[in-house]
Amino acid sequence: MGALLDGVNHIAVLTANMDRFIRFYQEAFDAIIVMDNPNYAGNEGERMVIMTIGGQSEFNVFEVPGNTQASVQTPMFGRGRLDHFGLNASDRETFEEVRQRLMKLGASDGTITDFGAKVSVFFRDPDGLEAEVLWNKDAAALAQG
Repeated sequence: MGALLDGVNHIAVLTANMDRFIRFYQEAFDAIIVMDNPNYAGNEGERMVIMTIGGQSEFNVFEVPGNTQASVQTPMFGRGRLDHFGLNASDRETFEEVRQRLMKLGASDGTITDFGAKVSVFFRDPDGLEAEVLWNKDAAALAQG
């Protein structure tokens, strides 16, 4: 038996402005909307969007009128159980393309952190949600044999 899991299915996030969220993730990562429900769970104005962000991974994004959690900004390690998330770039060229897009959008200063097996660039989306994009150098080396 191989690995029991093959990645992350979805990450659920809150946004203060769904249209802005969608534009950012489309421009930065070519995300694709697969479902847009403007009255989620029968609640007028409560919107849920599902966006693919590569492979089988998706964002389940919620905009809830009156909910202010999307604007709460807390320093790293003070954010509760889920501090941030990391997205995989498929190769070095893709990593660099995304890094350039993030800088152009003003979401990152472009600093690359080298973790040995991986390199990373952090970004903040328009709601201030912190995340990073990583490229796994070891996986690339193994693939080349």
